[in-house]
Parts: sequence; C-alpha cells; structure tokens
Amino acid sequence: MSARIDTLIIGAGQAGLALSYCLTQKALPHLILEQAEQPAASWRDGRWDSFTLVTPNWQLRLPGAEYKGDAPDAFLTRLEVIDYLEQYAASFAAPICCGVRAKSIERSPNSFRIQTTGGEYTAANVVVATGLFQQPKLPPFSVLLPSALAQLHSGQYRNPAELAPGAVLVVGSGQSGCQIAEELYQSGRQVYLSVGSSSGRVPRRYRGQDSARWFQEMGFYDRTVDQLASPRAKFAGNLHLSGKDGGHTLNLHQFARDGVTLLGRITGAQDGAILLAADLYENLAKADKVEADLVKAIDDHIAKAGLVAPSESLPRLQDGFAAPLIRQLDLAASRITTVIWAMGYCFDFSWVGLPVLDEDGFPRQQRGVTAIPGLYFLGLPWLHSAKSGLFLGIGADAEHIANHIAGRRSENQV
Repeated sequence: MSARIDTLIIGAGQAGLALSYCLTQKALPHLILEQAEQPAASWRDGRWDSFTLVTPNWQLRLPGAEYKGDAPDAFLTRLEVIDYLEQYAASFAAPICCGVRAKSIERSPNSFRIQTTGGEYTAANVVVATGLFQQPKLPPFSVLLPSALAQLHSGQYRNPAELAPGAVLVVGSGQSGCQIAEELYQSGRQVYLSVGSSSGRVPRRYRGQDSARWFQEMGFYDRTVDQLASPRAKFAGNLHLSGKDGGHTLNLHQFARDGVTLLGRITGAQDGAILLAADLYENLAKADKVEADLVKAIDDHIAKAGLVAPSESLPRLQDGFAAPLIRQLDLAASRITTVIWAMGYCFDFSWVGLPVLDEDGFPRQQRGVTAIPGLYFLGLPWLHSAKSGLFLGIGADAEHIANHIAGRRSENQV
C-alpha cells in the first residue's frame, strides 16, 4: 500500500485528536495513524481500574471540547476520560486509521516518506504525537529477582484483587506509585514502598480552594521551558496528589502512620533480597520541602494580591522519620509475592530517523516546530510550557502547529 496525504499525525491520543480538530476547522486534509486498535489507547490499557485524573475538570480544554459541566472541581475517572476522548473524536469525525504503527520517517526533497506496518505514506507534513509514555521502565536487576515473584509495571496493574495473596512491594514514589500504594494498603494489603527523590508533595486543597486553582492564578502552568533550571528538569516526576474520592492529599508520613513500610531507593538485588540506599529520610525531607515551598508561594501570592482567603496550617506529620533504615530486605521473609515497578516510562524517538533529537533523545523544537520544515512534535511535557502535556495546554500548542502547517501550505501554493 502507498498513500499520499497532506499532513500525517502519528498517535490518536489527546494531542493527536486536538491537532486533528484544529486542522479540520481550517479544512486542511490530514490522517491520524494509531498503532492500537482504538484511539486513546493509553487510557484504556495503561491505567488501573480506579484511576482518576489529578487535574480538575475545569482544566479540560481540548479545542472544541472545553468543559462546561456543573462539576468543575471534580475529577474524571479513567472511563470518563475514555468517553470524553471518544465523543471528541466523533464530534468532528476525526480521520483515524487504527492498527497501524509508524516505523520510520525519511526526508525526500519536498515531502516525507513514512514506513508503517500498513505500507508507505507520503506526506508534506508529519506530526509525532505519541507522548513520552512509550516503554515501561524496569531496572536491569529486575531479572535477578526470584522467578516465583510476580513482577508488573504500574501500567499493567489493575486492582488489588488481581494480585496474588501476600505483601506487595511498590518501587517508585511518584504520583502513580503513591496512588497504587494507597489503594493497596487501604484494601488490606501489607505494602512496602521504595521512596525516590524525584517527586514532592502538594496539598490537594489549601486556604479555601484546590491547589490547581492557585497555580493557575499564579501563572504556574504558564512557565515556559526556558525558565527551567536545566533541560533535564522537564523529566521530573509529578507531584504527589490524588483525584480519587473527590480528591485528596497524598502524604508519605500518613502512609507510614497507616502501616506502610517505607524504604529508601532500591539499588539492586541478590540472593532473593533487594538492596536499598540509606536515603529514606533525605527523600522524605525533600518531599516535605516541596510542599512547604509551594505553600509559601501561595501565601505570598495571596498577600501580594490582597486576596481574602481563610488562614490554614497544614498538619506537620513526621511518622516517616521514625521508620527504620532498612538496607536489605529479604522478599520471602517479608512475604512479598508481587513487585510493582512504578518508575515511569522510557521514550525512544530514534525511529524517526532524522537529526532532531538532543543528547537526552528529546526532540529539538520550538513549541513543537523542528528545524526540518514540515516535521512537528506535540503533546510532550514542557514542549513549550508547564501545561503542554496537560489537557489544559495541549489545545494551544495544537493550534500553534495547525497555524504553522496552514502557513506552509499557503507558501507552497504561491
């Protein structure tokens, strides 16, 4: 099969759909390729059953599908997210070809050749909208763990009932790891949680409103990538937060109070045991400091703007600092039967085959526009700003790229 299309979008998640909407509004021909059998695949297959967004409904701002409901501060469940995206795609008859994976992109004088599992496509423009959650991240030493131990990535976890009886080790204390650990211990499981240093805590609500509202007022989401301390800062883990049961704060000290065994960062495995760094207290202190700094920023914003907001003092829990520093944990003796790796994902854009990647493998671009005319990226965290990877900001980036494509089309027609 060989087909020619003006613009080819790779990926039918929220980013690809948002761009499709913008191109449709401009009557610009295009096609979306999706490797899964249905759009929004990561929401269908890569989230647990009780998953909810941590961003409130008012942040649902895909172009043409801005939230207008009566629960702006509630949080969509996984199934509601899928329904939202399905209805969005149907509302403008998004041209999606499912079950086709892009394998490579080659540059020809006036177009691109895209090799796929469904044949070759030729396109004047190509937009890679696959996101960063591409391959589960597992440590090399995972193969050294006992074969009887069930190992799964957080994207494969569904609910406590599907796991074998016994204790569970969750490795990684980012947003997903904390949410999964909380669900497991609240279901009655004994949980061990390996705490890393890449994420911090934020209160779900503070001084009368959701923290997301404060962050919006403070311009937190409008920070641009050039304001980051370093290029690698865009890969930092998400803040500890939950939208489940109406939304609440996640606090590692509360986990310890509730019976979770907190561990330092896992460094290796040998003889049926995991090896751990002595950094638990340090990592807990970092999470505490993130919250303290964010709360101070909110307080300063309220004072500077002269706002009327109720005063509030957050609980100062210290339980995690009373946990023993365990350097080696025997899995069998601890009755651990399942390990859930909540260490995030790896991304790999090497298949693109064009010289647009930096030393981290991240696309070199300006708000999605690369130095190669007609090649774009969309839907990545910090593509342009803090909201670029969120429902809140994808639409604006998509509109920017759609305008750029329209401009190229006009130039080529002159």
